[in-house]
Order: sequence, then C-alpha cells, then structure tokens
Amino acid sequence: MRLIQALQTPFLIGDGANGTRVAELGFTEQPYDLANLLAPELVRKVHEEYFDAGADFVETNTFQANAIRLAGLHIDPYAVNVAGANLARLAAGERLVLGAIGPCGKPMAPIGHISEAEVSAAVSAQAQALEEGGVDGFMLETYIDMAELRVAVDAVRSVSSLPIIVSKAYIEDGEMLAEGLPVRCAQEMADLGVVAVGANCIVGPQRMLDLVRMIAETTELPILAMPTPGMPQLVKGRVTYDTAPEYFAKAAARLVEEGARLIGGCCGTTAEHIRQLRKELGRGPARVKPRAQITREARERAPIPQSEPSELGQKLGKKFVVAVEMDVPRGLNLEKLMAGAKALKISGADVINVSDGARARLRMNPAAVSSILQSRVGIEVVMHFSCRDRNMLAIQSDLLGWHAMGIRNILAVTGDPAHIGDYPSATSVFDIDAIGLIRILSRFNEGIDLAGYSVGQKCAFTIASAYNPLALEPQFELDRLKRKVDAGAHVIYTQPVFESSLAEEVAETCAKLNVPVFVGVLPLRNARHCEFMHNEVPGIRIPDRLRTEMAEAADDAGALEIGIREARKLAATIKTCAQGLYLMPPSNGHAIAQCVIEAVQ
Repeated sequence: MRLIQALQTPFLIGDGANGTRVAELGFTEQPYDLANLLAPELVRKVHEEYFDAGADFVETNTFQANAIRLAGLHIDPYAVNVAGANLARLAAGERLVLGAIGPCGKPMAPIGHISEAEVSAAVSAQAQALEEGGVDGFMLETYIDMAELRVAVDAVRSVSSLPIIVSKAYIEDGEMLAEGLPVRCAQEMADLGVVAVGANCIVGPQRMLDLVRMIAETTELPILAMPTPGMPQLVKGRVTYDTAPEYFAKAAARLVEEGARLIGGCCGTTAEHIRQLRKELGRGPARVKPRAQITREARERAPIPQSEPSELGQKLGKKFVVAVEMDVPRGLNLEKLMAGAKALKISGADVINVSDGARARLRMNPAAVSSILQSRVGIEVVMHFSCRDRNMLAIQSDLLGWHAMGIRNILAVTGDPAHIGDYPSATSVFDIDAIGLIRILSRFNEGIDLAGYSVGQKCAFTIASAYNPLALEPQFELDRLKRKVDAGAHVIYTQPVFESSLAEEVAETCAKLNVPVFVGVLPLRNARHCEFMHNEVPGIRIPDRLRTEMAEAADDAGALEIGIREARKLAATIKTCAQGLYLMPPSNGHAIAQCVIEAVQ
C-alpha cells in the first residue's frame, strides 16, 4: 500500500487546518465539512495550498462528517464524505490523502447517551464513503475517550482494509505528563494494530515535544505529531492564532529529532506554517535521537491517596438512616431552612437533602446552601445535582470544587428541562444524564477524570441515585436502575410511596441488586394536596382508601393528622425492610417530619 511504503521514509509532512482556512476564505456554515458540498472550490483550493507549500499528504475535510454530528441538518453524511475524499484526491494527484474521522461529538455511553453501536455505525459508514472517494488510509484524530477510539478503529476495520493512523488529544498540563498518561495511552493505541500513533490538537509545538518523547518510549510505530501553532484567542467572536510561521517551523522540526515521522499542524496552522516547516526540515537530515525506555518506570502512576469518606457513606448498611428533604427558598433568606435543619438534627435526622432547581425553578445554588447547612448547623447534606445546566467541563469542575468544600454526598439526577420552569427561553444542556453523572463521580472516586487525568487523590463521594417504582414504563425504569448501580451508585432514593406493599417490593428489588435503598415518604397535608400529588405529579399513586379518607376529613387539621398517621405507619414498615427513610415534608414542615421520625426511633 502506498501509505505503508511512504511511512518507511524519514518523515512525512502533512497539512494544517482545513476548517479555519475555509472560514478565512468566506465559508461561514457550520460544520465546515459542509463546504465539501456547498463550496467545493474553496475546499480544493485549501488542499492545493498545502501541497504547494510542500505537504506530502493532506486530510479530507471530513473531521465532523459523521451521522451523529450531522443529525438534524438534513445533510447526507455519505455525500459529504465522498465529496470530501474526491476533492482531496483531485488536488493530490499521486500524493497521499488520509480520510479524517473525528469523535462523534457527544459523550459515549456509559457517560452519555450515544451507544457503542451508534458510534460504530456512524464511523463505519464514514469510512466506507471515504474509501469510495479514493483515500489512501484513515486518520482517526483528536480523540479524548480511549474507549470511543477503540470502537472507531474496530468500525473502520469492519468495512475497510486500508491502513489506520490514530491520534489522541492531550491537555496542556504538566501533571498529566508527570504521571505518565501519554505512555499508557500510546501503548493502548499501539495495541489496536494501527500503522502509526500520535498526538494532535490542543497543545503547541513545545508541549507536543514532551508528548512525542513519552510516546517514543512506548512504541516502535511511526509517531504522528500535529500541534496547534500556540494558544488561541477570541477576536471579534472568532478563535484566532497569532504564532509566527517561522517559530512554528523551528519548534515543530525538533519533533522529528525526538522521533516523530508524520509532522503537520492542527487548528490555526496555515499553508505558510507548512511552507516554513518544509524549509526548516530541508536544511539537512534531522538527527533523530534513539528511543529510550529508561524514564518510563519513573513515570508510572504513583499510588493515589484516599479522601476521608462522608459520615453517610460510613453509615450505609450499618445504621438505619433518616434523610429529610428541605426545599431551598426562592430568595436569600435561609433562616427558616436552618432553623428547621437544626430541629431535625436534634430529632435524629442523619442528613438533609438539598434539591437543585427542581422543576426548573429559580433557587439559590444548592452547593452554597449545602455548605452553609454543614458549617452552621453541623448536619451532613446530600446535595442533588442536575445535569440540565452544565456542560461536561462545568460538571467536573463543580464536583471537584464541592468535594474540596466538604460536600461529599451527591444525588445524581438528570433534571427537568428548562422550558417547563421560570425561564422557558433558558437553554438546557444535558450533555449527560444521571447515569453519566454517576460514572463521572465513580471516576473521581478512582482519582481520575473522564479524560483519564489524575485529580490528585481519590475522591470520597457517596453516590446516590433516584428510582421511581411507579414509572410509566416500569421495565425501562428498572433497566436504568440496574445501569445506575453498575455505574457506581452507592444508595438509591425512591419517589414517595403510599402503600406498605410497594415499600417492601422496592426494598426487595434493591436487595437483589445489592444496593441500599432509602424509601420515600411524603406526609399528605390535606385533600387538595392529596389530589394534586395523585393526579398531577408523575410517579405518584395514592390508594383510593387514603384519598377517600383525606377527602372526608372534617378540616385541614384533621386531614393532616391522617397524613402524618399514614406516614408514620409507612416509616415503621420501611425500617423493617429498607436501609433508610427519605422524608419529604410538605412546605418544609420540619415539625411534620419530626412527628414521622419518632416512629423509627
């Protein structure tokens, strides 16, 4: 094969960025891959610029051209990829063309919603189209998730025998280098049976130098190195790079000395950067340093220290736990909430649950409330965490910050969509759901983030999750419960139940999954409250005999007595079959909760 033969040469020079250059030429649609169909003359011009500058190969303008990224655009991914390959081939003539395939653009399960099967189908279809368009091989680049990269390689190999090059993106981080992540990832990539491995994007040529050194310690395969010119900046709404081509060329040329055999540029690099790189490498043969293994052992990951576990985590399975949910006020006044929490602590509550914008209503940040309760009241908190408002970066950043603040108990919830709440025009994020959030928390408990980078020590999150035993689709809900447990949930909280038989059934279900359960109990306040919960709140079913009794009560005070009586009976049953009671008193009624707690003392 032509690519295999070309890899026998001392080095090959690749191209630079496609998308940003097409944008400079006037193409404004997103993603830039659409230019293959909408502005093919610009795409071909960019390829020709790189070949004129001295590139030995170019990549197709198809980095984002998979069915997952293009979903909803009414664009045929096959057409985008075939056109991209054809345009690159027309510009290349007899020179090399690599079919660019990037990540699917969304977190893959179990972190996100995209299944391995969906990723595999998207990548295999893309690879087929690229091969039909005339590529010499494939470049699977800018991958962060090694699991997704493995799926992508298998998908390409299922439809094509053309050679595959794989490349991972690494962050600009000295600790990541010090603890040896590139060494481990390079070995994983080499084990995939590909023809070359490497790194691209995110970092500039100096940090790329460190990456190449570490990769060279691990494999004898040809190494690819395609850095950015440097750090980007935002100018008039556009990401721009302002690195002199001469500097880039001198710095990138050193990559060959460290063992890189495929050299080019990523985001922000232009034909002028490649021209100067060709000029620099043409001054004479590079003195390639021998690959060494002597520093590898020193870079193996050191044991990660363990954080102190939460009190709740230590109580699970050893003590019947009483958890009480308190609503966060709309404004700033927390005095009533703190007074209620103090009273509940005295009455025997173990933890206070703090919700996170339930029903998409504007409330104070739950982390602030949780921190105040823990520090001023001295009772541990289980903080609800909604996936609605945060992207993948913010989720991990917030969790690490809250762990440092002492918030160790997290109830993972997907969250309600923003359009049903106080601000219907607000944007929902939902990068992941509750299952993905549990997986992130579990990774932090292992001492690593989603990208595999160390976070310095093993976190000690106690991971809680929700279960609705009366969901509209019970089998689907049960399947999700099993996935939550598999992802690392330590304890399950249920929606409120109103029948002892259902409480016992829920306890039995969770016992089979070997996970503790806190069964929910909501004392009913009056007949209106009863009918509202039964008819308007999903997942709530109140037996007819209780609805009738509430409706026939002489007044609200009498109805409340009935509600408390029923809640106490349920609580007593729950203590015999479950590991905890999850009380949800109406209107933050801590006095009501105290009456129910007495039944399990």
